[in-house]
Amino acid sequence: MKTNKKIKDSKFSITIFGISLHEILWYFTLFSILGLVLETVYCYQTTGVIESRKGLVFGPFCPIYGVGATLLIIFLNKYKDHPIKLFIYGVLLGSFLEYFLSFAMEAIYATRFWDYSYLDINLNGRIALIYSLFWGILSIFLIRWFKPLVDKIIYKFTNSLSLTIEIIIVAFLVFDTFATIYSISMYKTRAIDKYYNISPKTYGKMATFINSHIFSDNYMKKTFPNLRFIDNNGKEIFIKNVI
Repeated sequence: MKTNKKIKDSKFSITIFGISLHEILWYFTLFSILGLVLETVYCYQTTGVIESRKGLVFGPFCPIYGVGATLLIIFLNKYKDHPIKLFIYGVLLGSFLEYFLSFAMEAIYATRFWDYSYLDINLNGRIALIYSLFWGILSIFLIRWFKPLVDKIIYKFTNSLSLTIEIIIVAFLVFDTFATIYSISMYKTRAIDKYYNISPKTYGKMATFINSHIFSDNYMKKTFPNLRFIDNNGKEIFIKNVI
């Protein structure tokens, strides 16, 4: 009861389905980082390769996990005492979120981050049965075990210092998002120009420096190894195979 009172009386008292903005920010941040760790380990276990699974160009974040986990908590927390409902609703909500985020990220970045077409049961390559079942299992562990542990960490950040920290996190995430959109756009443009043997576009000194030194081909290839584009024949082309 004391913990809930601290959250309720804090400057983050605005809530969505009983979850405060303070909690939402930390859920997104922590699960984005945890998701990146899980993706990296899973990739290594299945392919034997340590490969970047980041969703943003800077920082250790895989936002789809942050968004997915946060929304699962917001909508499914009321079923925490009903594991079967958690699993079923987790499968449905997780699948919907993954499908929607696939569209949203493709619209924002003009490229696809994942494609499940190689799996037997999939829907437009955006979601697959096996991963939908994982969403259900994840929902049970997330709501019944992970969330209580994360809450203990979150409740330690209800003092005045937390506001400064959270402002910095939000500012960094906003900057990181725009930097990611820009860097991927430039990276994809360079790949398409090379693919079609088009003379590279010229930019100002600042943009040229940024594209050559900060968002270089080598850096982008390591950061986003699975980015791809569709050529004029409808063929999916991995940018790493062009650059």
